[in-house]
Amino acid sequence: MSTPIAELKDVSPAVKAEVLAQALPYIKKYHGKTIVIKYGGNAMTENRLKEGFARDVILLKLVGMNPVVVHGGGPQIDDALKKVGKAGTFIQGMRVTDEETMEVVEWVLGGEVQQDIVMLINHFGGQAVGLTGKDGGLIHARKMLIPNKEKAGEMVDIGFVGEIESINPAVVKALQDDAFIPVISPIGFGQDGQAYNINADLVAGKMAEILKAEKLVMMTNIPGVMDKSGNLLTDLTAKEIDALFADGTISGGMLPKISSALDAAKSGVNSVHIIDGRIEHSLLLEILTEQAFGTMIRSH
Repeated sequence: MSTPIAELKDVSPAVKAEVLAQALPYIKKYHGKTIVIKYGGNAMTENRLKEGFARDVILLKLVGMNPVVVHGGGPQIDDALKKVGKAGTFIQGMRVTDEETMEVVEWVLGGEVQQDIVMLINHFGGQAVGLTGKDGGLIHARKMLIPNKEKAGEMVDIGFVGEIESINPAVVKALQDDAFIPVISPIGFGQDGQAYNINADLVAGKMAEILKAEKLVMMTNIPGVMDKSGNLLTDLTAKEIDALFADGTISGGMLPKISSALDAAKSGVNSVHIIDGRIEHSLLLEILTEQAFGTMIRSH
């Protein structure tokens, strides 16, 4: 049976002081550095975890780091689609997005989900600002075609799903410099103004790369990358990940997540962490303690 986490009020002042003292080297190390956080899974749907996440992000900002939040919203999109009588379909971990689905995606991500996160951070004393790819020309996108696994050389059109053409980080940097916490919805826009649904892991990875982030932290519903026996792999190199792709250990919804993490690591982001968002304060535990939570990916 797992031990219940003690309430903060039950922790002695001496223990609190010790915890703060141990966090100090990490606060100094990452002061002024950008940390991109991909926020998804249960951490986005359970009230206790949502509130904990908002407080954690505010704390990182208050101690001098620059958190940038990129959020997903798969379950919320599925719920909204059910209400209009549509079922979500996926090919190779990507949501097939027709015109009606795109309208729902835009409304759910850029409206409901984004504003929930912004309001929660503001409620607990932070200053969050919501952005989509349209704001300040942040995310330019084009239609994504994916390889047909049945017919070599053929591509599959999955609708209004985009890949990132370019990111203009000016609006994010301006907000960071002015003490705001940017909250980004993964919606990009083509030259003709067409909105595209982009996988949030891809946006988080590219954003970390462009902003030259110190860390990219991906919050998920799993402890990290597991081997075929279900054991957690805490520290992986690019070469080891390629082997896990090849033998099918990494598949389905984990493919875009791990690919984005690997690309970010190879493109100059110092460390990429895949952590369990179901653990309260996992974000702070990952950044401010020695304890290794989840999987860390290194470029070599």
